[in-house]
Amino acid sequence: MKKLLAILLVLCAATFAQEVENVLMDSRDGKKYRSVVIGNQIWMAENLNYKVKGSKCYDNQESNCKKYGRLYNWVTAKTACPSGWHLPSNEDWNVLIKFVNPSCSDDNRCAAGSKLKATSGWASNGNGTDAYGFSALPGGYGYSGGTFLNVGSYGDWWSATEDNADLAYDRGMYYGYEIINKHSGNKNYALFSVRCLHD
Repeated sequence: MKKLLAILLVLCAATFAQEVENVLMDSRDGKKYRSVVIGNQIWMAENLNYKVKGSKCYDNQESNCKKYGRLYNWVTAKTACPSGWHLPSNEDWNVLIKFVNPSCSDDNRCAAGSKLKATSGWASNGNGTDAYGFSALPGGYGYSGGTFLNVGSYGDWWSATEDNADLAYDRGMYYGYEIINKHSGNKNYALFSVRCLHD
């Protein structure tokens, strides 16, 4: 009986440790984020919601930040992740996408979005299977001038990789498609979501 009890305690402790390891607390503001292991990478399983200059809530509504995280310009996004985490490069995104769909031959228009989208929250039943726990949500996007577009139907995430002096690469998912598109957004004016990757 004692041996059985000891085994149960070990199992419970291991389960608890696993749950604790899958939660990140940002020491800057105390917010907690789920994380998920996908292949050899550890991703945040939620969009970043760290309030800093250069970021906004969709439609300037705090409720949208709670649901979708904040939208960031690229310059801010580069340093917005907490210590031990970073804004993923274009190659980091490629690794994720090709792990989810090994048949992808390049890093653009790859049919991997359905496996990364959350199982609810996308317009017109454009939800995914969330097969890897990435739980992508359609936080829309914005511009620094105050315009916001496509919440509920589109999600856009920065990469740390520049396209040229004015533009940086981002990855987009749309409610009606399985593909993940690679675009270039204006570093100073475009406001996109941020997913942090463990160093």
